[in-house]
Amino acid sequence: MAINLQKGQREAIDAPKFIIGLGWDTNNSSTGAAFDLDASIFIMGDNKKLLSDEHFVFYNNLKSPDGAVEHTGDNLTGAGDGDDEQIKVDLSNIDPRVTEICIVVTIHEADSRRQNFGQVRNSFVRIFDAATNADILKYELEEDFSIETAVEFGRIYKRDNKWKFEAVGVGMHGGLQDYLNKYN
Repeated sequence: MAINLQKGQREAIDAPKFIIGLGWDTNNSSTGAAFDLDASIFIMGDNKKLLSDEHFVFYNNLKSPDGAVEHTGDNLTGAGDGDDEQIKVDLSNIDPRVTEICIVVTIHEADSRRQNFGQVRNSFVRIFDAATNADILKYELEEDFSIETAVEFGRIYKRDNKWKFEAVGVGMHGGLQDYLNKYN
């Protein structure tokens, strides 16, 4: 049974191979434009910076150089139940320099479409075992992000050679570029 986390809570990840599932629903928007939310993964070292440009995994770079992190592809609508986007992680193959994996979701062309996370509901990140499909943990965002166009859902980090997940739930207004500036 999955552990439901609150913002700031941490939980150990014991499975070496797992899948990060991200989901959301959008409110009926008066902007007239469809929502396109995108999951991005920042793979970082001790300095909290990307190991390289190729360690930024998203819809235009689906796999990390070591093959340990793989984005399964862009969902342009978020329609339907369950996960809207997934990222496969194999910690047994990850570059030994990696100490943190940051999970960010952004709204594509948010400014021109006049969209923000205040118009998104039922947002969650879950981690489940790749071998058994058993849920390990889940974090549901409950905050109202009325101006934010990007949200760091969570981070997976290594301490004392053990991997943990932290429920972060922090938004930024500047979108993906703010996170690229922060982690590059």
